[in-house]
Amino acid sequence: MTKLLSHPPERLHHHAYVVRDQEANRAFFEDVLGIPLIATWCESHFSPWVNREVPMCHTFYGMADGGALAFFSFADDEVYRRTQAEKPAEIGIFDHVAFKVDEAGYTELVDRLKVAGTPARETDHGYCKSMYCSSPDGLIVEFTVDPPEAAAIDRIRRSDAHAELKRWVGGDHRPNNDLRPHE
Repeated sequence: MTKLLSHPPERLHHHAYVVRDQEANRAFFEDVLGIPLIATWCESHFSPWVNREVPMCHTFYGMADGGALAFFSFADDEVYRRTQAEKPAEIGIFDHVAFKVDEAGYTELVDRLKVAGTPARETDHGYCKSMYCSSPDGLIVEFTVDPPEAAAIDRIRRSDAHAELKRWVGGDHRPNNDLRPHE
């Protein structure tokens, strides 16, 4: 077995994403979702990709554990264009960032999105309940709340994680999530 890192990462420091309009992004994350803007860094650096100095703005929205969502924007349309996927996935819902919230936070977020008229989708995965929404630039953001038996569920999946992965890779694609409600 592979020797694991002796000091694993403590937490997610930040997840970065490029946006066109920092103010539209701020309005969504701070005004609609209620996640506070905690830092704005304005910089300029020589970009080897376009061979010139490029002014940029890097914003951070704070999480309770000290982690953050971070967003870049550039005062250069070419750099913005070159940071975008040339061909987005036809089914894009699997590329997202997810945050754990408690039941009260989940309910508040769902209510805030309704008031703002922002579409949201909810799913009961069995091992957690999730709500998904999209930022103005298309970042899919998920908020999850754990069920009361989350610790027991976690123990089961930790105990068989390697065996289940080996089974799947070996071609046995039977589901192992008997917690998800049948739709």
